[in-house]
Amino acid sequence: MNLKGKTVFITGASRGIGQQIAIACAKEKCNLLLHAREKKNLEKTLSLIDKEDIEVKTFAAELVNMDEVERLIAEVKSCGSAVDIIYNNAAIMTPWIADVWSCPTLDWEKTFATNVFAVVKICNAFIPDMIARGFGRVINVSSGIANEPELAPYSASKAAIDKFTKDISVKLRGTGVLVNTLDPGWLKTDLGGPNADHEVTTVIPGALIPAKQESEELNGQMIRAQEYRDK
Repeated sequence: MNLKGKTVFITGASRGIGQQIAIACAKEKCNLLLHAREKKNLEKTLSLIDKEDIEVKTFAAELVNMDEVERLIAEVKSCGSAVDIIYNNAAIMTPWIADVWSCPTLDWEKTFATNVFAVVKICNAFIPDMIARGFGRVINVSSGIANEPELAPYSASKAAIDKFTKDISVKLRGTGVLVNTLDPGWLKTDLGGPNADHEVTTVIPGALIPAKQESEELNGQMIRAQEYRDK
């Protein structure tokens, strides 16, 4: 599917995966709604797409704070651009747990607030509008992380996203709206660390697959970006 002219809302667009998705969508001639914790954090991303003839708007919010999530949603909805595609990309990972039995409750609360509750709020706010218009693509960035109890809050939050995405997909059959998860692979980002398997640029073109998909057969599924990388 040609994405030219589609409006794409990307959370966590200041660096890493979100930045790569923003660059790729800009090259597809999409209009962009870019989120970061602070607008100044988006300056690098903006400099990388400034040659594209597209409309770009920026937003700031701390997704761990549900009041700020609601404000973000209100600002995006009032900006004059109907959202066609959402990348729920922003996520946090709390520090490695040396003793897996003593992870602070606060780590769980912050992780689930940012990685799950904010995603749910955004989906609940925009998917009904997409259904009403008969078109929408929602991509919830997940993870292939497994067998890492030292990172339990993060891995459990991504499992929750997988389940939430699959469950809501059944409500979207025949609506023109698709919701899927994206496993970007283990990437060399601030979150993934320098020892990761892949450069961050390898998330493209795989990250665009669920946005470009036209068939309803790809709904409630996990798309693994590394399966689409140039060999």
